[in-house]
Amino acid sequence: MCGRFIQCTSGEALAERFQLSTVPVLTPRYNVAPHQSVGAIRVTSAGHRTFAALRWGLVPAWSQEPRTAYSTINARAETVASKPAYRQAFRRRRCLIPADGFYEWRKMGERKQPYCIAPADGQPLAFAGLWERWERDGRILESCTVL
Repeated sequence: MCGRFIQCTSGEALAERFQLSTVPVLTPRYNVAPHQSVGAIRVTSAGHRTFAALRWGLVPAWSQEPRTAYSTINARAETVASKPAYRQAFRRRRCLIPADGFYEWRKMGERKQPYCIAPADGQPLAFAGLWERWERDGRILESCTVL
């Protein structure tokens, strides 16, 4: 499952490819890591596609603190509808997480070697994702997971 990825496509190119209502201002990132901010595409209630910065690692709305005791950067498609951490987001809050590639790791002796996997045509791809809004005591955190 994805643990690091690349987001380097320009805002203009993303707006055109994903038919966004506004052009996002972006900085290319070649090693996006868990718990960092990632760009995601969501659909508003009016049907417009918008770009939002979400923390990678879903925090369920019912969580007492904005951190979890277990990894929520990825969710398994076969269990997402039944797992408490993802169930509500799966029903109501889906998103796309654009990426230009992702890294897979291969163990080589005592160390791991990353390999970048990216489309041959250079076009961005999109991970299926879920997002959630966590609120407590005036604090708000919007987060996501990759399916």
